Amino acid sequence: MYIYVHTLLDESLRKQLRSALPTEHHLYFRSEKDSDNELVEVFNRADMMLGNPPLEWFQSPPANLQFWQLDSAGFDKYQGLELNARVANMGDWFARPCAETIVGGILALYRGVDVLTLLRQRKEWIGSGLRPYLGTLYRQKVIVLGSGTIGTAVRDILEGFRCRVLTLARTSPSADLHSREEFLSELSDTDLVVNTLPGTVHHFVDREVLTTMRQGSVYANVGRGSTTDERALIEVLQSGHLSGAVLDVTEIEPLPVESELWSLPNVVLTQHTGGGQVKEDDGKVELFLHNFQKLQRDHLLDNEVDLRRGY
Repeated sequence: MYIYVHTLLDESLRKQLRSALPTEHHLYFRSEKDSDNELVEVFNRADMMLGNPPLEWFQSPPANLQFWQLDSAGFDKYQGLELNARVANMGDWFARPCAETIVGGILALYRGVDVLTLLRQRKEWIGSGLRPYLGTLYRQKVIVLGSGTIGTAVRDILEGFRCRVLTLARTSPSADLHSREEFLSELSDTDLVVNTLPGTVHHFVDREVLTTMRQGSVYANVGRGSTTDERALIEVLQSGHLSGAVLDVTEIEPLPVESELWSLPNVVLTQHTGGGQVKEDDGKVELFLHNFQKLQRDHLLDNEVDLRRGY
């Protein structure tokens, strides 16, 4: 059995995999020194795989691939792939970190932490001059777009601030709103919109949504950059209609240096770090090994997904 590990792992995690798997299985770990040609050759031999290889490699999928453990929760770029292999994603592993990042960014915007950080770098004290511009998250009305694992985690945290939280999801029975029309009708008195949508919903947050949002409200995105019309967002921020935005994701990543988002004073950028945590790679290895054991027993996998259907 040939196992290709595309995820870049440190030596301790490589050792963990070596010791946990039967000796007859051959492990190949990608390193940053490997050429693409070398890696594609290994990829094509894989019976099992951990990580997210480039989509173009799947123009000729590994003929013997039986199991693929993604190292992400999202798999938009692989949607529609037809493989004979069983595939699993990371489930809710990244949900809480993503939720804490976006709520942390929102708090930084409301409480002026981003401004204070710049003032510290300049050794400039304005003190009470900043106080009239500070807001609070407490008891705000919030709409969370999406009721998946990230959306649910965001809602749980916001309810701790006694926010009134409505969730939008077309088919989820637990959601409060189920259509774009219902969503738009709530925006006139909503303080904050938090986007956790997958990349399959292109430009759901468009100019209509952004201009319908209440004057002075805030937009936050920890879903996918493609779900927001970024040009429209920049223009609405520049006009002063929105008081600010918190963006963990952008349409192009890394964000181009010429993007106006870098210089807008009312934007917090967290650079797609939302899912990060100290033990991030530990979780990837643990889930791979857990599903490996389930596969040997022909049990249902944790977080198994159907790439053809997109869920």
